[in-house]
Amino acid sequence: MADSVAAGLGDENETENEDKEKEKRLFSGVKKTEKQAAASDVTETLGFYERKAKCKERKSNVSDLSLVRFISAELTRGYFLEHNEAKYTERREKVYTCLRIPKELEKLMLFGFFLCLDVFLYVFTLLPLRVLLALIRLLTLPCCGLRASICPYCKKSSGSRILQPAQVCDVLKGFIMVLCYFMMHYVDYSMMYHLIRGQSVIKLYIIYNMLEVADRLFSSFGQDILDALYWTATEPKERKRAHIGVIPHFFMAVLYVFLHAILIMVQATTLNVAFNSHNKSLLTIMMSNNFVEIKGSVFKKFEKNNLFQMSNSDIKERFTNYTLLLIVCLRNMEQFSWNPDHLWVLFPDVCMVIASEIAVDVVKHAFITKFNDITADVYSEYRASLAFDLVSSRQKNAYTDYSDSVSRRMGFIPLPLALLLIRVVTSSVKIQGSLSIVCVVLFYLGMITLKVLNSILLLGKSCMYVKEANMEEKLFQNPPSATPSRVSSRANRTKHTREPPGEPAEEGMSASVTTQPTQRDECPASQLPTSESDQFLTTPDESEDKSLIQDDTELTHRAPKKDLLEIDRFTICGNRID
Repeated sequence: MADSVAAGLGDENETENEDKEKEKRLFSGVKKTEKQAAASDVTETLGFYERKAKCKERKSNVSDLSLVRFISAELTRGYFLEHNEAKYTERREKVYTCLRIPKELEKLMLFGFFLCLDVFLYVFTLLPLRVLLALIRLLTLPCCGLRASICPYCKKSSGSRILQPAQVCDVLKGFIMVLCYFMMHYVDYSMMYHLIRGQSVIKLYIIYNMLEVADRLFSSFGQDILDALYWTATEPKERKRAHIGVIPHFFMAVLYVFLHAILIMVQATTLNVAFNSHNKSLLTIMMSNNFVEIKGSVFKKFEKNNLFQMSNSDIKERFTNYTLLLIVCLRNMEQFSWNPDHLWVLFPDVCMVIASEIAVDVVKHAFITKFNDITADVYSEYRASLAFDLVSSRQKNAYTDYSDSVSRRMGFIPLPLALLLIRVVTSSVKIQGSLSIVCVVLFYLGMITLKVLNSILLLGKSCMYVKEANMEEKLFQNPPSATPSRVSSRANRTKHTREPPGEPAEEGMSASVTTQPTQRDECPASQLPTSESDQFLTTPDESEDKSLIQDDTELTHRAPKKDLLEIDRFTICGNRID
């Protein structure tokens, strides 16, 4: 009995030991699998393998690498451009914009050229007639019946002006042209030509560059001198005197026109020397100077207003260069006794200068629009703003003549250039006999016909451009009136600047492309534009200055940009870096 019990206990102990051994084996197997899994995880995440695995992997990689496979992979590698569709669409639109720039730019240039031509022909055709009518009005003043309250002929009251402000401005322009013409007779063109021709090529190149800079400076300050003269001569007499007098302003204007005409004469003489040089080296250097302009303007930041300034400057520069080429051809034809064969000798050089000018303008504007993300449609806006000036100058409440408007907008002052052309033509063409006088009269009638046809075509095109730009409603808006005192005018200007940006531009308070220029009720025909650059007659008192400074500190909401119709040629620099 005891043996059987001992044997049973021994069997139970053996089974228990076997179970423990099995559990130990299972537990050790689970630990090994966990360690292997952890090791495999570590090798996968870190990228390292055991030595045997590394050797096998190296053998497999070496077997896979081959030059043929690499070349085939490079030849068959592909990509999909539609994954970045917006980027490539933008690049394509930039290319199309660059291709459209020459067409749109030349449209603007052509329209601006005919605007300058219209202003230039006005000096030769309609201005003498307007001066003649004003003088007749002035000479026939005794017939208006000083005793009668109303003249039976002109239907004017005795208390009204003797001459209208526009007539006063025309008479001043006529007197300036006559005085400067007689002063130009003391300038010897031939002596100037030989003096310039005796200089070296480098000196002439430097002189020509200095003349271009001086021409821009003269144009900038000259229009202010002329505007000051016009306003001083037509300012209402009941106002407090705030100027030095009409006569000093008149002599300042005469001196300016004379000096500017001499400067343009020197410029034309330098160009004539370049045309007549044997090796044409000077002409080549002067043409290469246009390409330097690309470097000075392309890599600068431009906004729409700055580009508008540059476009106006290019229009004025192109018209001035064409006039200088005409003067050079006239002088050369005179020296060769008007031989038509010599004209064909000059023709290639003239074409070369014109082609270089057009090429430089196209390249410059194409890259400026590309680098500043400006569309080609902006040139149609520029054309519409120029057309708006022409249409608004035909209204009854116009504040200035269109010739003066073009001078302010483009910096093109026709008086010095017209004076030089008259001087060159009268010295080159000799009028002798009745037949010559008849030819001169016919030529003058032809110029009047050309001026009238050009004005009609420009007016029709301008109305079309204004209508396309939806600007015709602005032509009929009444400009805001201003009080005559300096204090109230200052208050009005500060009030205009305090206007919140949400107000519409139709009220005439803020700068807008379609804003009609302001006009005072007291003298609607003689008032000059009341922009910030044209406030040259009155100066504020100290108290007014302090109030303006305090007001300016509060104008945090004022718009930082000027719109197109509020910008004249020299308000801001076309090459300004913002």
